[in-house]
Amino acid sequence: MDLLNTIGIGAVSCYALLSTAYKSMQTVYARPKDHSLASDDLVFHTPPPSVDVIVPCYNEDPSTLSECLASIANQDYAGKLRVYVVDDGSANREKLAPVHHTYVGDPRFNFVLLRENVGKRKAQIAAIRRSSGDLVLNVDSDTTLASDVVTKLALKMQNPDIGAAMGQLTASNRNDTWLARLIDMEYWLACNEERAAQARFGAVLCCCGPCAMYRRSALLLLLDQYESQYFRGKPSDFGEDRHLTILMLKAGFRTEYVPDAIAATVVPDRMGPYLRQQLRWARSTFRDTLLALRLLPGLNHYITLDVVGQNLGPLLLALTVLAGLAQVVLTATVPWWTVMMIAFMTMIRCSVASFRARQLRFLAFSLHTPINLFVLLPLKAYALCTLSNSDWLSRNSPVKGTDAGGEVFVPHPKSETSAGATPGYAAPLRRLNLARDSSTVTPAGVCSDD
Repeated sequence: MDLLNTIGIGAVSCYALLSTAYKSMQTVYARPKDHSLASDDLVFHTPPPSVDVIVPCYNEDPSTLSECLASIANQDYAGKLRVYVVDDGSANREKLAPVHHTYVGDPRFNFVLLRENVGKRKAQIAAIRRSSGDLVLNVDSDTTLASDVVTKLALKMQNPDIGAAMGQLTASNRNDTWLARLIDMEYWLACNEERAAQARFGAVLCCCGPCAMYRRSALLLLLDQYESQYFRGKPSDFGEDRHLTILMLKAGFRTEYVPDAIAATVVPDRMGPYLRQQLRWARSTFRDTLLALRLLPGLNHYITLDVVGQNLGPLLLALTVLAGLAQVVLTATVPWWTVMMIAFMTMIRCSVASFRARQLRFLAFSLHTPINLFVLLPLKAYALCTLSNSDWLSRNSPVKGTDAGGEVFVPHPKSETSAGATPGYAAPLRRLNLARDSSTVTPAGVCSDD
């Protein structure tokens, strides 16, 4: 039994040393830069670049999608803005019709109606290949943007070395449940500690999907790789944001974080959806970490420490928990050193976060520790053992072997992609007939591509 105690003490001590080194450096590097040194980012040196906003949508709640599109329509951006809403074969398309109708009169909006569900990644690509802006902003359909998000991200992208940039995420429904509040704090820490520190070296490892901007010229170079990701011979269609970010870094581009570009997204408010989300994310992280390992020699040493801390830390913590539980079961004694060490580290982390955020609510983030120890760690272990599983868990799987070619494109009559004075313009669209049948969805007066 002394062996269990020794293993537990050794594992938690190693975890404490690694976590202290990692989190201390993270806190230092995550501090905001002196804005006086980055004044060139505050104004456009040339005419503002054109931006294409791409919004994949699958069975979204109409009110949620309406809020998302309204926030995009209300962007205070001096440059050219086009919006591509991609309906990925939604079963509730009739309910979404009024939302679509709202923007029929806005020349910036175009709708791509896919005939069947092909997955978020292919839905994005369907719009990317139709669009032509200098920059591409991916926005989730359950996300609302502050009015200056496009401007803030486009200003950051003035540096030609930057291939991608993400904004800060918050939970739009954080007041709904205790879990949503906890996730909101988790997002703050992920953005303003992890991503902010990585951005100090131009190597954000995951530009999060709800709000991430890409340079089109870089994106086109990587689009085929992005579309055809495989893992162990099987298509991999989730974790698209992390994979695309890693591809950007692999191609030699910088990836950045813009803390004052605020995007609010809907987060799980119940444990079931949260765990399914975390399982997908864990699998994605493990898969793309293998790809990221090849990049580490060319990046700052802190990024190596970051990857080690995020992957070795949980393993040490899991070993600590297993040894502690075994000691309780076999000897009926509590491993007090382990308990006190974990409690002490939790208190320090929450206190630092509370101080940095200037919000006492972060002291309540201590509730995340037992969830992490007894729920998320076993979940990550399961994810590691089932890496080949690409099931989204929260939705029907995309139709295998189907591309996004089976689609109906619904442009605005005055947009650059409709038929009229300019080649490619379509006849004026009076109304959308979004009735769904067994094979096609055809708006009035608009023909299918196939």
